[in-house]
Amino acid sequence: MGLFDKLAGWLGLKKKEVHVLCLGLDNSGKTTIINKLKPSNAQTQDIVPTIGFSIEKFKTSSLSFTVFDMSGQGRYRNLWEHYYKEGQAIIFVIDSSDKLRMVVAKEELDTLLNHPDIKHRRIPILFFANKMDLRDAVSSVKVSQLLSLENIKDKPWHICASDALKGEGLQEGVDWLQDQVQAMKT
Repeated sequence: MGLFDKLAGWLGLKKKEVHVLCLGLDNSGKTTIINKLKPSNAQTQDIVPTIGFSIEKFKTSSLSFTVFDMSGQGRYRNLWEHYYKEGQAIIFVIDSSDKLRMVVAKEELDTLLNHPDIKHRRIPILFFANKMDLRDAVSSVKVSQLLSLENIKDKPWHICASDALKGEGLQEGVDWLQDQVQAMKT
């Protein structure tokens, strides 16, 4: 089987593997988003809070994503940094209806961006302003302002309004992330 894998790689038929960290506070919708990106026959019906982390996979037309879905509960957030070196892209999910914890999300983002394993790397960051279906949700523009995303000058980033339950906004984000990862590999 190894010979066929090598041959597929030489012919450009094998999809490039990308390691993505999926981060954000607990209950922001990280696991639901990742689940929705998997093929429908591989999706889980019952989403439960992630304890520690889980590893999920999904594919696009040209890339194979391995996603480290990290728990956003306070006691697990210190584990995130152990995965920063391996990450080639970041998906950061924000509950756009939870204005009270937006400050905490910003603190976690700032800690992430200032970590030595991230700070000097040009790693793409995709933000999902999730739960747009909820009445209290603020716009992705407002989320961007609250998190001061305009201050991120040394990394490509993009924010998408999303509703993970319906899958809205997810494809736009993944398409952007795929383009960024491919541009970095050339």
